[in-house]
Amino acid sequence: MDGGTKVLVDSPAHDQPAPSLYDIAVEQFNTAADVIGLDDDMRRILSVCKRELAVNFPVEMDDGTVQVFTGYRVQHSIAPGPSKGGIRYHPDVTLDEVKALAMWMTWKCAVVGLPYGGAKGGVRVNPKVLSQNELQNLTRRYTTEISMLLGPHSDIPAPDVNTNPQVMAWILDTYSMHHGGVAVPAVVTGKPLLLGGSAGRLEATGRGCVFAIEQACRTYDIDLPSQRVVVQGFGNVGSTVAQILHSIGCRVIGVSDSHGGIYNPNGLDIPSVLAYKRQMQTIVDFPEAENVTNEELLELDCDILVPAALEEQITEENAPRIKARLIAEAANGPTTPDADRILYDRGIIVLPDIYANAGGVTVSYFEWVQALQSFSWTEDEVNSRLQRIMIESFMAIHEAAEQYHVPLRTAALVRAIQRVAEFTRVRGIYP
Repeated sequence: MDGGTKVLVDSPAHDQPAPSLYDIAVEQFNTAADVIGLDDDMRRILSVCKRELAVNFPVEMDDGTVQVFTGYRVQHSIAPGPSKGGIRYHPDVTLDEVKALAMWMTWKCAVVGLPYGGAKGGVRVNPKVLSQNELQNLTRRYTTEISMLLGPHSDIPAPDVNTNPQVMAWILDTYSMHHGGVAVPAVVTGKPLLLGGSAGRLEATGRGCVFAIEQACRTYDIDLPSQRVVVQGFGNVGSTVAQILHSIGCRVIGVSDSHGGIYNPNGLDIPSVLAYKRQMQTIVDFPEAENVTNEELLELDCDILVPAALEEQITEENAPRIKARLIAEAANGPTTPDADRILYDRGIIVLPDIYANAGGVTVSYFEWVQALQSFSWTEDEVNSRLQRIMIESFMAIHEAAEQYHVPLRTAALVRAIQRVAEFTRVRGIYP
């Protein structure tokens, strides 16, 4: 054999890279599409994202240097209406992740009956090391770079990981300055009340998750106030879930943030934990609990587990050791498909992300409607409408699960895919 010839050998299966988040999203889609016998043409349309925009843009820092950041905005579908989805700032943001989240947003909007398609955006940055001025400069430049997609009737951003009402205010102002300077409040949701935000929006994702848990407990005859709860992730969503469940009598025995977790089998005083975090910027070393890792937290002996952090937290590795009877996915994509199958076989109820955390986008829809009408609703009205939608959506998902003999995730996807496919089919293909 010639010394310069290279022999190509197939890599063993165990050397193959793990599936990406987008691969997981497509696998979930195909599983549900198989259940309803979705035709091949519609599969081809719905298994890809309609638009994928990647931007690299400079930002002047406070010390006068210039840094270049990478950002994305992806629209999965606009068949049902304008695309809707959050913008996240995180050092690990990738195009693949944003595509997966955009697809999930389509299903999330459809499963609760909103007139939106799905979108998502992100910038690869650690916002915790930026000053407020640098964060504003980055936001305004990123908004400008993706502005050809944005609009109150085309693509409507919202807060996500490491973004908040102030970031939405900068996006609103930047977009408005590009359109004559008059405020266009319907171009974003999750903005400050002063600029047309909705009462109840900040707590909406967590509150909606609690409404989902309550309805699941009624359906499966679980006495909610007597349950022991663990919440992974103590940001806006996780802390809201923990507070509400604590207030109705649940024993919240474990919570965690990005630094680690805390555990007290007798229950944590959640208001005290919140006060401690405000002071210390973490919950670790809370005096009335023992420290645990985020990995250990997921496997604590509890009744209800609420993953409210990042993706792919429950895997085939730890799924056999999960002790909860009910899992409510307040985060996006916290459970891998392999783990899903294990949990289903073990009889563990999983309230899927596209339903369990849809409270945020539902109240975003309420905010958008209020902005278009220049008319505001009370927080009681917002919460009441949210509760009704979460209850009705659960009953429809549960009915589909019973009809097709599938897990709730597949049932939710079936309901969502049928809706979006029908929009797509009726509108037809142009030209």
